[in-house]
Amino acid sequence: MLNRRRFLSSAATGLLAAPGALSALTLIAKAQGRPMTFCSWGGALSDLEKQAFVDPFGKSRGMEIVSASPTNYAKMKAMVEAKSPEWDIVDVGGRFIFEGADILESLDMALIPNAKALDPGWVTPKGIFTSSGATVIAWNTKAFPADKGPSSWKDFWDVKAFPGPRGLYKSFYYNYEAALLAAGTKRSDIYPVTDEKVKLAFDKLAELKPNVKVWWNAGAQPPQLLSSGELALSSAWSGRMFAIMKEKAPAAMTYKDGIAWGNAWVIVKGSPYAKQANELINFAISQPAQEGLLAVGTYGPVLGSAAAKGTPEQQTWMATAPNNVKDMLIINEEQAGLYSKKYEADWNKFLLG
Repeated sequence: MLNRRRFLSSAATGLLAAPGALSALTLIAKAQGRPMTFCSWGGALSDLEKQAFVDPFGKSRGMEIVSASPTNYAKMKAMVEAKSPEWDIVDVGGRFIFEGADILESLDMALIPNAKALDPGWVTPKGIFTSSGATVIAWNTKAFPADKGPSSWKDFWDVKAFPGPRGLYKSFYYNYEAALLAAGTKRSDIYPVTDEKVKLAFDKLAELKPNVKVWWNAGAQPPQLLSSGELALSSAWSGRMFAIMKEKAPAAMTYKDGIAWGNAWVIVKGSPYAKQANELINFAISQPAQEGLLAVGTYGPVLGSAAAKGTPEQQTWMATAPNNVKDMLIINEEQAGLYSKKYEADWNKFLLG
């Protein structure tokens, strides 16, 4: 479980593992003409990962690494079942580390010494978080000025004070937390998940449902729909919002009452590049690579010693910055995985009803 202590912990500097020889499986993959492939969600996150992690690592090894998107869990499962993985390392939501454990390689921690510098909350046997962000409240600034938008999920649910069509994520994921916060549940009481809490969340979501115009399932949707004015308010991923705000789009967001999370990297079971994938993860959580996130300005570092080097301006957009994280709920990915699975049928019925 990720908690505030883990977000704010300091970490020591790590070193990039020394290059190793190509494995026999890698040579086979090369002979088949498939380069190592990294898959992520697309948009600002993929751009950041390519710039800060993937390209520098590939250049240091003199190897080609192809980028793909978006992450698709069903496709990953099909690849593994067919014993023909097209992707090697994939950026996934943290809950998938637990939900999809059977199609993931166990990490070789001997190849990831930099993990020792991370807070333990960022490290699991089958996935390591490499950057951080949040699901936030965002709005169109023509509907509400940038400094007069909602500052809580309770505000988001207040259709009289903040009128206009809404957007929410298509999964129960994030919505469970947002609805309970809107209902006045304390952050410390969001978990563990219980049937009573789930009922409260569904009741609260039913209250807002007539005002939800879009149930989005791709990170690019909220910023586009907010910028165009089709939506007045929406939940959104912080990195996507910062990307369009840099372009002076008519949109704003707040970290207040945000739901903080990390971007987790996993290795697809059967990958012929498993060794190199472990080494890429090690590189991504090294001090230089984590500091590289600061200049990009979309998703923040998970390495405490890198986050601490952010300027006052950079601290304003980092989810891991003390002034931001103190106002957020930090998602419990294992609990999120449990409620997502247990109440999936109820959620689908809710959307169709």
